[in-house]
Amino acid sequence: MIPAITPLYAGLLGFLFLALSFRIPMLRLRLRVGIGDGGHPELARAIRVQANFAEYVPLCLLLLWLVELEGYSPWFVHCMGLLLLVARGLHAYGLSRTANASRPRFLGTLLTFAVLLLTSGLAVLAAALKLAQ
Repeated sequence: MIPAITPLYAGLLGFLFLALSFRIPMLRLRLRVGIGDGGHPELARAIRVQANFAEYVPLCLLLLWLVELEGYSPWFVHCMGLLLLVARGLHAYGLSRTANASRPRFLGTLLTFAVLLLTSGLAVLAAALKLAQ
């Protein structure tokens, strides 16, 4: 089975990653910072938003792909993909606005963890069932 759903969310998340990444050189130009954050909190947050995205999204997409390959309901795979997209958008929005706690950031983190937990659990369950055969 060739996955059809995960590539959609990988592409959409790729566009979001590009948007988050593009903010960094634009801020560097405006703030005249060559490397690092130059002590500018706004640039430090932009760098952290992009890095946090890069830390979580690849593993979540891999797990989503494995769940799709295992034949779980397309609706479930879509729900997990959409949830991940919304979660990462909320997290990026919340952290971009303030380094302090914020509802969008908290909700984004919580939803990302939910996707990670559910898809991890299903991947482990699928592997255990195959190993038991």
